[in-house]
Amino acid sequence: MARWLAPAVLLVLLHGCAGAPSFALFGAYFPLWLLSALVGILGAVVAWRVFIATGWAETVRFQLLVNAAIGLIIAEIVWLTGTGHL
Repeated sequence: MARWLAPAVLLVLLHGCAGAPSFALFGAYFPLWLLSALVGILGAVVAWRVFIATGWAETVRFQLLVNAAIGLIIAEIVWLTGTGHL
């Protein structure tokens, strides 16, 4: 009985790995996480440029962490919108 317990537990844990949400773009399927990552990186770069253009770069401390957090928030919003949870 114990011999079958470990594979059964692994099968239960891997049940959620059936497939990733994807979307069609120019006739090919791309994973949604890739789009989310690219949009999040673009959002972080835009936020960085806004901070520099407005002069906030001198007042806001820890620019790398702030811009990374902004990019992560944007990526999460794209992910939740793409999967229908938002």
